[in-house]
Amino acid sequence: MHPRTKFLIGGLIVLGTAGWLMAGSIKATAVYFLTPEELQAKVLEDPGLRETGVKVGARVVAGTVERDSSGKRVAFEMTDGKATYRVEYVGLIPDTFSDSVDVVVEGRLGADGVFRATTLLAKCASRYEAAPEGYDTAKVHEQYRATGAAPTDTASR
Repeated sequence: MHPRTKFLIGGLIVLGTAGWLMAGSIKATAVYFLTPEELQAKVLEDPGLRETGVKVGARVVAGTVERDSSGKRVAFEMTDGKATYRVEYVGLIPDTFSDSVDVVVEGRLGADGVFRATTLLAKCASRYEAAPEGYDTAKVHEQYRATGAAPTDTASR
């Protein structure tokens, strides 16, 4: 066998092994979540799925967000337009969490139909817009530093 042939065979084995390892790691780390409708169908098919850890992606139903005064507990409803679940979460609430935002929650569906989340992820805005013309950022920052709170009036805009 020629040295060049040996080199090509060795190179193909190394590339094939690297490709196999990459494909396996991508498959193992891929994050998949169910929609509320898919979760509902799976629970009807196998009631043992309750109290099993799953990820669910949906949209927060407007007007259903109930925040605790401590700021570390929130309850809301999520839906995909076909099925709706009440969600209870205790932990740090993402800054981007609000009504009608897309969320991914990880946790367990209880026997009472309430999804108790251990992780809450909120989708960030897909675009950011510039401040309106005439908006005085220096004045807003000065007011924030003085009061420690974001301005609520429109006089600085």
